[in-house]
Amino acid sequence: MSEFKVAIQGIPGSFHHQVALRYFGNDAELLTFNTFEPVAKAVAMGEAKFGVMAIENSIAGAILPNYDLIDRYELNIRDEYYLPIAHQFMALPGQKIEDIHSVASHPMALLQCKTFLAKYPHIIQKEDIDTASVAKRISEQKLKGTAAIASEIAAEIYGLEILAKDIQTVKDNFTRFIILQKEKTETLYTANKASFKITIKNQAGGLAKLLTMLFEKGLDLSKIQSIPVIDKPWEYAFFMDAEFKNYASFQEAMELCQLNFGEVKIFGEYLSRKQ
Repeated sequence: MSEFKVAIQGIPGSFHHQVALRYFGNDAELLTFNTFEPVAKAVAMGEAKFGVMAIENSIAGAILPNYDLIDRYELNIRDEYYLPIAHQFMALPGQKIEDIHSVASHPMALLQCKTFLAKYPHIIQKEDIDTASVAKRISEQKLKGTAAIASEIAAEIYGLEILAKDIQTVKDNFTRFIILQKEKTETLYTANKASFKITIKNQAGGLAKLLTMLFEKGLDLSKIQSIPVIDKPWEYAFFMDAEFKNYASFQEAMELCQLNFGEVKIFGEYLSRKQ
């Protein structure tokens, strides 16, 4: 039995399940949840030592609500993991695509496969909580005429037949996952990437000045997402991911942000895993 628990969204066969096993090993003890918020809560409450959470996809973009969960539950980013995503169209054995009248999967998976699905307008698309959960339900309930979009591993686990392989629109499809923990991560002077939030004061040209300063300090922003600050009209918080070559320059940039632009909250400093 593993000495620690890892919280994930999804069941065996899901992409989160794959990341957890690849990152922590096959002996990792997993806590599975249907949605992302219980994952964040489990880590925050100490029920799980770590959490695995998808944060963006190379096709569908950022999962903005997950940035809010990290912030609200006071979580810290330990690391990141890029998983190549290949979607399979699967159903009970012995069926053909012409026999399928509906397909269900996670909304992100449906979005990533929209070009393939457009070829079959007779197939009704249904959003579900998780890719593997649909595969499991089809298997357990012997649902004919219903397909799932999930991983090859999910097809193997739940005994489904793959009717069409690698149906994602863009074949070079990756999802970026983050590894979360409650404890603040130790300062990693070899870090070359950071995730942070800046709440900008309400001033003309504030964002432009901020971005210019970050650029001058050598920060390459790979992600920027804005959300309004509910209790402060016309003020915005910006979630950012930035890569850098000089850690001291990053620290200086964060100090200047705090001094001149607004509140700064650093979620994690780590090594970029992007290939």
